Amino acid sequence: MDERHLKTPKGQGTAGQRRPKLRCAVYTRKSSEEGLEQSFNSLDAQRDACEAYIASQKHEGWVLLSDAYDDGGLSGGSMDRPALKRLIDDIRANRVDIVVVYKVDRLTRSLADFAKLTELFDTHNASFVSVTQHFNTSTSMGRLTLNVLLSFAQFEREVAGERIRDKIALSKRRGMWMGGLSPLGYDGVDKRLAVNAEEAATVRFIYQRYLDLGSIAALKADLDHRGIVSKRRVFKDGREGGGMPISRGALHQILRNRTYCGEIAHHGEVHAGNHEAIIDEDLWTSVQAKLNDQANRQRQMGMIVCKQKQPQISKTPSWLAGLVFDGAGNRLTPSHARKGSRRYRYYVSAPLVRGEKMSDDLRIPAIDLERAVASAIARCLRDDSWLLRAFGIPSDASLVQRLINAGRALAEQISTTGQRQEASTPEDDVADLLRDTILRLVVDRTSLAISLAPAAFLTRLSTFDSSLPPLFAAEEMIAIEVPVHRLRCGKQVRLVVGKVESQSRNPDQTLIALVADAHRWFQSLVSGKHKSIAEIADKERRQVSEVSRSISLAFLAPDLVEMILRGDQPATLTPERLRACRPLPPLWDDQRALLIGD
Repeated sequence: MDERHLKTPKGQGTAGQRRPKLRCAVYTRKSSEEGLEQSFNSLDAQRDACEAYIASQKHEGWVLLSDAYDDGGLSGGSMDRPALKRLIDDIRANRVDIVVVYKVDRLTRSLADFAKLTELFDTHNASFVSVTQHFNTSTSMGRLTLNVLLSFAQFEREVAGERIRDKIALSKRRGMWMGGLSPLGYDGVDKRLAVNAEEAATVRFIYQRYLDLGSIAALKADLDHRGIVSKRRVFKDGREGGGMPISRGALHQILRNRTYCGEIAHHGEVHAGNHEAIIDEDLWTSVQAKLNDQANRQRQMGMIVCKQKQPQISKTPSWLAGLVFDGAGNRLTPSHARKGSRRYRYYVSAPLVRGEKMSDDLRIPAIDLERAVASAIARCLRDDSWLLRAFGIPSDASLVQRLINAGRALAEQISTTGQRQEASTPEDDVADLLRDTILRLVVDRTSLAISLAPAAFLTRLSTFDSSLPPLFAAEEMIAIEVPVHRLRCGKQVRLVVGKVESQSRNPDQTLIALVADAHRWFQSLVSGKHKSIAEIADKERRQVSEVSRSISLAFLAPDLVEMILRGDQPATLTPERLRACRPLPPLWDDQRALLIGD
């Protein structure tokens, strides 16, 4: 039987009864690291006082646990402390009966956190004792005393924080460096920034090279090629850091850092610094102008001009920008490529844009993703039961049909404009509608997860029936999950929703030409018209490797050839996919599995 259940009220035990052992854990904390390096520091003093108190309670069965719970250099305003977390885990595991602290504020300086700890102690039959503050939390007066003490502790912490922030702000107005990690190009010496000549030359090179290349992506590639790395650091404990390739984000910070032009920035204000500038004013101004120009161009990226009598600009061509993420949480950013006069838009994984290697990189044609989203939302709006569940069934039965009619009208508007074959995006008003109502999109391996804002949808529905009252209490977020197929076609990933079939017969002349060329070249070899693949390539003015790989298409399964000629091949069987699958596997079943998933 657990000894904790044998506790006897103080003064009521008898000589024949054995007092239960109460396992005591000592917790100590100090906000700053100052003095912790001493052989006998504040944590040791707190522990000695607590151990002495536990020894004085030996007659009550108190026993000191050998584990030390010490948090040095950590604030009491947060519970994110390693030793405290370990103590909480031991309490939950019923390994601690009493927590002993020097003062209450050593445990926490937050009333909210103390309430959580008190609840934890009560749940696991544990208690705590402050050896310098005597009060009984079992009475209302004791609890009031404790709350007053904690209120003053929290007040003290907040006032101290305000004093520190004010001191930092005043010091920066005077141009002083307030410590921390010194930037590339400087060393921290006697609480001042001193120029590191070698690193300063690197910073000047980065600024000048950015002007020459014109983009941060090109700058990163150039610096990586030259072996230029981040600032190498040696910390007080002997650890070494830095010396790694500089990321694009770090390069942007370097190019925007006003420290390099002899200034100190603080909360939007700029003050003259006490340190020497590395970058002269002309170079700084030129770099900032180019960065601003690039930022403006990126904001306008995708803005296309329709050459009509009165030119119009599509406001949001890549209207899912900022909303799309992959399964790993990486944002998919808009990108595009041109071939002649045609413009092809994509959503690309951010690490892939940065040139990083990924095991599951995504480059999805924008039209695939945008149409999949529009179709999924329209399909749900046509589903009466889904609509009523999502937005709440009105108490007035007459409103049910009006809500359903509004949902169908909105679905029709989305479908009509979202599925136009000649356009890559819905019309601006529908794009705005969808963008306003979508909170987040996640493209995983097997599904497309759409999170919607119900309030925005209800606003849109009311445009079809202005008498609809805003009385439908929906959840904060509506989730739609759509099964999808992600099929790789060359460098891109085609996104197919539902069954992989074509919607209409539309022979693809490029596909037909690929198969026809393969048959023609194979017949030339069989008949002896050409003696080698190299000879065919020379006559056709093609690469030998292209002819060598493409000739295998002459052995494409007959049913697949007929499908291509009729034009009813799956939507995923594109010229890009067929090119990416060369050479073909010899077995027809393997070809079908590879190309159409049968």
